[in-house]
Amino acid sequence: MSEPPTRATDSRLLLAAARRALGIEAQAVVALQSRLDERFVAACAVCLDCQGRVVVTGIGKSGHVARKIAATLASTGTPAFFLHPAEASHGDLGMITRIDVVLAVSNSGETPELLLLVPHLKRLGVPLLTMTGAPSSNLADAAAAVLDVSVPEEACPLNLAPTASTTAALAMGDALAVALLEARGFTAVDFARSHPGGALARRVLTRVEDIMRRGADVPRVLPHTPLVEGLAEMSRKGLGMTVIVDGADRVQGVFTDGDLRRALDRRIDVERALMREVMTVGCKSIAPRELAAEGAHLMEMHRITTLPVVDGAKLVGVFNVHDLLRAGVM
Repeated sequence: MSEPPTRATDSRLLLAAARRALGIEAQAVVALQSRLDERFVAACAVCLDCQGRVVVTGIGKSGHVARKIAATLASTGTPAFFLHPAEASHGDLGMITRIDVVLAVSNSGETPELLLLVPHLKRLGVPLLTMTGAPSSNLADAAAAVLDVSVPEEACPLNLAPTASTTAALAMGDALAVALLEARGFTAVDFARSHPGGALARRVLTRVEDIMRRGADVPRVLPHTPLVEGLAEMSRKGLGMTVIVDGADRVQGVFTDGDLRRALDRRIDVERALMREVMTVGCKSIAPRELAAEGAHLMEMHRITTLPVVDGAKLVGVFNVHDLLRAGVM
């Protein structure tokens, strides 16, 4: 009677199976590069000319791939949504309009639910794009452009479970989305606008005026204010600094905890000194419409924790590192 496999043997078998699967899938993706030809360009042209949305459809594992492709297109500047083909013939076909494009994902190219859509799409005059592993299939024959995602074998050792084929389709979907993104001139700001709940949006869209402290929350004193009163203003506002302004709120300088230490090193008479004698002139500042991320960059570059916000020469606000952290910019 043979001995049961040891844990070491099991580990080797598991790792070998995983590496084989990844190798097969990697080869499937690399093979797609040589198929990026005029058919891919034609598919991009159809999508770029579309005045409506790209309706992505598929069933089974291809349906899951289609959902992901639709989501990627929608978040990168190409309006898109997923349509379940089985529901299409039960009323959801009304979701497709004459200005839309349909992208059908089917490894076999013979999926009955998708073939049933073809005459309806022809009647509406809606262009059909097909992503398939069978470029000579009936679905491919009906398409305005075919994206060939065929693979020589699946990563599944039985060559049955969709693995390499779904990976290839996902990769081709990404290639299509990225090509369209670049053709549209889609920017990081555009991406952030479609992802308002994400960290990128907070960095890209949040402006200084959205997070700055205003009005009575801004520490400020006049140049002839006694130092002791300036220190009291710093304590009241709790930012470790105060801005020195003239009678028209034009910024003259700042006074920080660091300036206080330097003043004490010079043995300044705290009781008699005025703010203009101890302030730092030519302080760093930022405009209210600048990105808060730029403020974070200035703070890091100059090793400061608070920035006055200046509109022209006039003080309109102030913000510090904690305000950036609360806004999720840092």
